[in-house]
Amino acid sequence: MFASHFCLIRRANEKGHVENLIGYTRRNFLVPVPKTESFAALNAQLEEHCRVELTRKLRGKEQPKQELLEEERTQFLPLPKEEFDAAWTEPATANSLSLVRFDRNDYSVPTACAHRALTVSADIEQVRLMCGTERIATHIRCWEKEKTFYEPTHYLALLERKPGALDVARPLQNWMLPECLHTLRRRLEAEFESGGTRRYIQVLRLLETCSLNELSAAVERALELGTHHIDAVRLILEQRREEPVGLFCLDGRAHLKSVRVADPDLQTYAHLMRASSAQEVSA
Repeated sequence: MFASHFCLIRRANEKGHVENLIGYTRRNFLVPVPKTESFAALNAQLEEHCRVELTRKLRGKEQPKQELLEEERTQFLPLPKEEFDAAWTEPATANSLSLVRFDRNDYSVPTACAHRALTVSADIEQVRLMCGTERIATHIRCWEKEKTFYEPTHYLALLERKPGALDVARPLQNWMLPECLHTLRRRLEAEFESGGTRRYIQVLRLLETCSLNELSAAVERALELGTHHIDAVRLILEQRREEPVGLFCLDGRAHLKSVRVADPDLQTYAHLMRASSAQEVSA
């Protein structure tokens, strides 16, 4: 009663109708090649073309595409609960230099992940490197070939053990840092000599949990206060991250306005203070 014709799974280009629609879209929406500032702007432009297309009537049809689409929606399967990840995913391994090769380019990962099996998930803008379910690195995707991209913070843990390599390490070449960090390094090395470089790297390792702007602001504040130790910089960072506690407000809680809390009796505390003082005198 019918003839079977098989095609490859998930190869929509083998289906003639789909392929024809792709050709129609290319000829009408992408010729000439659009000039936009970003992929987001291009997507917005293509979306507008598609919405205009929905108002068009097909030959032999009395209704526009929009109305036909609404009729067809009743037959659609529900969308999956998980959002579709429009990315190319493949397994990879970090080499001894903590680099992962993808699409003929090398991208760095933290040195603790060297020689480990990882997963690369790349879209048109980013290359995300995963260790299990944890994202360990994100890079801007390069569409050229045979390039190497280092994230300096990935190598700071190793340099902390080998501080003498700080000025010659390839991943840190051309790393532009604010002047306040150079000032901090000079002061640390003046006070601790060879140990100052390691302390400076420990300060840089705070970039593993904060941005460069946050760290430079904290270092500037520490220098203003006359200190250059990592504990002071870390304390300033943590203090600036704390969110102020808002005052409790009874708006919308009318039932609490009738609640009255008795004032505490401070005589008990005063009695304990007098008793403690008497014990100290007798001792």
